Amino acid sequence: MRYNKVLDKNIREIVLLKSFPCSYGKCKFCNYIEDNSIDEKEINQVNFEVLKEITGEFGVLEVINSGSVFEIPSETLKKIREVVREKKIKILYFEAYYGYIKRLDEIRDYFDGVEIRFRIGVETFDDEYRIESYGKNFVIDENTLKRLSVEFYSACLLVCTIGQTKEMISKDIEIGLENFKQITINVFIDNGTEIKQDKKLVDWLMENYSYLKADPRVELLYDNKDLGVFEQ
Repeated sequence: MRYNKVLDKNIREIVLLKSFPCSYGKCKFCNYIEDNSIDEKEINQVNFEVLKEITGEFGVLEVINSGSVFEIPSETLKKIREVVREKKIKILYFEAYYGYIKRLDEIRDYFDGVEIRFRIGVETFDDEYRIESYGKNFVIDENTLKRLSVEFYSACLLVCTIGQTKEMISKDIEIGLENFKQITINVFIDNGTEIKQDKKLVDWLMENYSYLKADPRVELLYDNKDLGVFEQ
């Protein structure tokens, strides 16, 4: 399922599009890259069908893909822009990897007149754990955090993996809420990668942080299909 409406919080339409392979592609927890392709014709065919579903009824659209917006083919980006203008969409969410931070204005300029809200998967603010355990190789010092908070609207956290601690997760949530307008807390689901879920941490999170489901700044996802879009 590649199209859905999110109605419980931060109401919007959401689409999962195909794209070229992720430019980084080394995250130890990620199996979404299996949805990527090098067949541009196939990618555009799939995406054009999905984009037909968009109504624009909320004025807000989120576009996700197995990587960053910069891996979406130009023809698909052109079609997104056409749909956004036709349906009078005012707010548009995209994902972008840290390595693209200097190129974000390209997307803002391309969709001139639309508010672009970028999401970034930081996964954790613990540099050692992000790099060594998750394989996401960038460091977030104080200056970098300030820049990220300006360039990115939302930060995504990956929680409840073996090796994490309650203290790490609590600190990640605290830092995320202090520095970003929104955060997404993704509870890890075993997916065939080397990263594994810590069920005890899941139980602890549900007991201590379920109240965040009522916070408009937070999306707390207990399953990677909670947004209703996934590659079948």
